[in-house]
Amino acid sequence: MSDTLTLAGVSLESRFFLGTAGYPSPAVLVDAIQASGAQVLTVGLKRTLQAGDNGALAQAMAAGTAQGARLLPNTAGCRSAREAVQLAHMARELYGTAWIKLEVIGDDHTLQPDPFELVAAAAELAREGFVVFPYCTEDLILGRRLLDAGCPLLMPWGAPIGSGQGLLNLHGLRTLRERLPDTVLVIDAGLGAPSQAARAMELGFDAVLLNSAVAQAGDPVAMAGAFGDAVSAGRRAFRAGLMAPQAFAVASTPVSGHAFLLGDA
Repeated sequence: MSDTLTLAGVSLESRFFLGTAGYPSPAVLVDAIQASGAQVLTVGLKRTLQAGDNGALAQAMAAGTAQGARLLPNTAGCRSAREAVQLAHMARELYGTAWIKLEVIGDDHTLQPDPFELVAAAAELAREGFVVFPYCTEDLILGRRLLDAGCPLLMPWGAPIGSGQGLLNLHGLRTLRERLPDTVLVIDAGLGAPSQAARAMELGFDAVLLNSAVAQAGDPVAMAGAFGDAVSAGRRAFRAGLMAPQAFAVASTPVSGHAFLLGDA
């Protein structure tokens, strides 16, 4: 049975989105993309513009798109709605896509999104024809405001960016999934292990986006493959239907009465 994910009219076979920053080399990035099976690649425009020689990175990105991946520029590093909107317009011109991962950071220590600037930027970009992928917290009310602003999906964090702590607020994430059953939800940021990605998918989230856990691994290519497998396994488990946890033991092969042997009269 097909289980494609449709985003803004685009059908994706993979539910693993991969970031492209911090790899040991462009060649390793290309191999990691291939191993991951990812069809959405994020790229930071500020990082690209600040790089002295980004020709190698451009070649790596071209190799990724040649494998069928779609670019998702982001506004990483922006601190205000105005700055994020300006950067989004530059990204659309440079990469030729209306897709934008919207990041507006409100705290330098946690890199937590600024909810007020985020909603303001999302509303303006949606009016201007962008497909806005907002990086947000698991706050339900913020999520609703972003959807009302025109975002077609939400990208709540699992934990602070690059922390590798996994899913810190399971209650909040479950609430978001339960209260927004028809909204595409992508866990974005904070995952450090494939098991955490599988857990997110088992909760019913639609996809996972990460960067540091792969780029900073001892073997990024192998780790990319591991995360790709975990995302796929978690999704299959969710669709199959997980057993409900119990507060007591339940024998898998229950018997009653006295012990017996097969063949007894």
